[in-house]
Amino acid sequence: MQLDMLQAQQRFHIRQRVRLMVNQYEVHAVAPDGTEGELLAFAQQKRLAFKEQVTLYTDDTKQQPVLGFRARQVLDLGATYDVTDAAGNPIGLFRKDFAQSLLRSTWHVEQAGLPQITGRERSLPVALLRRFVDSLSWLPYHFDFTAGGQPVFSVVKKWGLRDRYVVEIQHPQIDRRLVIAMAVALDALQAR
Repeated sequence: MQLDMLQAQQRFHIRQRVRLMVNQYEVHAVAPDGTEGELLAFAQQKRLAFKEQVTLYTDDTKQQPVLGFRARQVLDLGATYDVTDAAGNPIGLFRKDFAQSLLRSTWHVEQAGLPQITGRERSLPVALLRRFVDSLSWLPYHFDFTAGGQPVFSVVKKWGLRDRYVVEIQHPQIDRRLVIAMAVALDALQAR
């Protein structure tokens, strides 16, 4: 998909495929009737990687990269992740706010030309349950990302056997590749 067509998308569906040694994610456009549409990107995250790096490709053949994100540090509770395009050019970054995340997970997203975007779990009770009762990690969650009190995008984890997410974008200038990277990272990195 061309970047201008990707940038026109207002919603995405993300599905996790569970495999033995890797997490895989499919990012789909949303059809006009609200169902899952065209495959936009495919990601694979190796478990137990020394330094976190995820590359998203056009499909599961992994021949053509679309974007990627990589941790700057090997081990850091508030690690910063750089998001790059297929050629390695910077798109933006995101990082976990470790102190604020003790009760409610909080992330900061940065893109040149936009104010800092802060995303946090919508529900404090759900956030607390997910932290203190390991068997409830399947609970759906909602992240709202805002800048200056205005909504930028949201990520909603849906009920189901496999992790499924709906991503809604309200800000026209946010780079959709940065949004996709953050949404995949919420699943891939949330428990760390």
